[in-house]
Amino acid sequence: MPTQISNPESIVSLEKHSALRSVSARVVPALDGKGPIWQQIRRSLADPILSGQWPPGTRIPNETALTKRFHASRMTVGKAVQSLAGDGLVRRHRKIGTLVAERAQERPVFEIWDIANLVARTGGTYGYRLLECRKLGEDLEHRKLLGVPARTAILWMRCLHLSDSLPFQLEERLVNIEAAPNITCQPLESQSPGGWLLASVPWTKAQHEIYARAAPRSIAADMNVRAGTACLVVDRRTWNDGTPVSLARMWHAGSKHHLTGHFKPSR
Repeated sequence: MPTQISNPESIVSLEKHSALRSVSARVVPALDGKGPIWQQIRRSLADPILSGQWPPGTRIPNETALTKRFHASRMTVGKAVQSLAGDGLVRRHRKIGTLVAERAQERPVFEIWDIANLVARTGGTYGYRLLECRKLGEDLEHRKLLGVPARTAILWMRCLHLSDSLPFQLEERLVNIEAAPNITCQPLESQSPGGWLLASVPWTKAQHEIYARAAPRSIAADMNVRAGTACLVVDRRTWNDGTPVSLARMWHAGSKHHLTGHFKPSR
């Protein structure tokens, strides 16, 4: 439901403010063609918000206009806009519309990154290699780590993402087969698990945990670095309506990768 505004004066202020900053006449970014449509729409709207192209108070096109722009159903568009509202990037107001939140740039959201795009941004040529993949048997430790019951079928894999044929990221991943019933090792021989999941399995919540860790021997060998090399590690968990979908642990040699966020201080 749209957010209620209790102060009448703030309504008048927002109406005047948004009238000057409507993006209805601006070009809304095109979809990137990757993953579920609602996530593509979400990214299309989030990018100009987080980059500052659409400053606080900007009124984004209404859902009717967006359904025409993206040739999508109103339900799909609504899901994307509601996701932005849930992350604090926009505020939905009755009679006014949906406005970019005042502190949107202070709340950057980690998207489900496309590793191929990350490599391309560094000027490299992306490559992929599946190192290991199998369905786990009686393994309570990994099921507990993923957050699923003891008898849940899970798939475990390790794969290497390359930049100009050199190791860029080592990925270890657990997948709940019940949440991704069509997943097998076969398609992952030529397609990364992240790409396959984005295109095939819906998700409603994601969490990233970022920390530094010394590379153990097995990880170091695959990444062609010395054991003990400092690495940036990202743990990514995804859920679909409360059901765990996957847990990915992504290793990056500390000297080869960094994360960047853009924001401005509040006034």
